[in-house]
Formats: sequence, structure tokens, C-alpha cells
Amino acid sequence: MTATPPLVTAKVAVVVPALDEERGIGACLATLVPEADLVVVADAGSRDRTVHCAQAAGAQVVVAERGRAVQMNAGAACARGADVLVFVHADTRMPAGWRAVVEEALADGRQWGRFDVRLDDEAPLLRLIARMMNARSRLTGVCTGDQSIFVSTQAWTRCGGYAPMPLMEDIELSKRLRRLAGPPACPRMRVLVSARRWRARGVVRTVLLMWALRLMYVVGVPASTLHRFYYGR
Repeated sequence: MTATPPLVTAKVAVVVPALDEERGIGACLATLVPEADLVVVADAGSRDRTVHCAQAAGAQVVVAERGRAVQMNAGAACARGADVLVFVHADTRMPAGWRAVVEEALADGRQWGRFDVRLDDEAPLLRLIARMMNARSRLTGVCTGDQSIFVSTQAWTRCGGYAPMPLMEDIELSKRLRRLAGPPACPRMRVLVSARRWRARGVVRTVLLMWALRLMYVVGVPASTLHRFYYGR
């Protein structure tokens, strides 16, 4: 692992992958644009007003091939000169002061990290799921995209970015970063994440599905197969 001098004041770029996120992209960007030096929305051919809403909110838009990993790599490629990249899903709301938390982690010598999450649904089971997600990540050093992963551009360059996988790209990136750049910073600040996938599929069914996907990934099932299993196509 190569030591990197800590950054005190970083140039922060945020990448948001998007596809047909017209309803929520404005609220997401409103929590990012005021604190970031650059916000890039990597759009995969939205058929609604996502691009218009993103530009109106002050974000730069880049058109990318469909696939979250590919989109995030395309967005990162536009962030030349940034010291740190933050990857935020379009259905996420960042809390005020998130930038200072990222800079503090870098100043402490960490090369990457993620935030805790809370879901925008107060159902007891969903609150428990959020706590379990945070605890599991803190214990294993494996971060998910919902947790708004951030990484110094030096560590990003060393690891080569996201692998072009249709699913589990965040898990795979975490494992490489942990090996190349050490353990992640795990600040307690919580980002607000939409619970829409749990509401749409059912909470218990979604939890079981995610456990099944992780198990299949661990035993070597190809990401393309996992993608078909998850999306049903």
C-alpha cells in the first residue's frame, strides 16, 4: 500500500449515475451542488426530463452507456483535477456538512470511505435494516453504493475505477480498495436513501433476495447471471 499525503482542503467532485430520475434528481442535486466543486450526472439515455433537471440544478451532464459502473466511470473521467470523488445515487439526499466529513477523513489519512445510511421510511423493520447495513459495513470494510462511497483520486487511479460489471460493482470495488488503500473511513453521518426498492418488492423479499445475491457472488456466480436474477431479465 502506497502512502499518500493527507489532504486538508480538497477539490471535491461528485458523480451521480442516473436513468429516468426526473422526479428526484433535483432534490438530490440540491444537497450536492452547494458543497461540491463539481457535480457530474452520468445519464444513460433518460427518456424523461432528467437531463434538463440536472442542468437546471447546476450539474454537468455526460451521456454514458447504460450500467451503473460504466456511468460512474464516465462521470469520474470528467472530474479532472479533483482530489476526491464521491459517488451518490440519484435517490439519495446528502446531509448538510457532508463535504467537511469527507475532508476530515482525508486529513486523517484515510483514502476512501462511506457514510452511514437511513431510509426514508420510519417502519421499524426498515430502520433495523439500515442499522444492519451500517454495522455490517463497519465490521467487514465492504461498502455499498447506497452509502455514498468516496475515494481519493490517487486511490481511484491505483485501483482502476469500477469494474465493468452489471451488478455488485460496489462490493468488488470495496475489496480492491481495502487491499490497495487500507480500510475505509466509516463516519457516523447518515445519508437519506430512498426505500423505494423495499417498498416495491416487499421488505422481507428484498432482504432475502439481497442475501441470495451476495451468497451467489461469493461462490462465483457471474455478475451477468446475478443481474438477470435481480432484474428478471
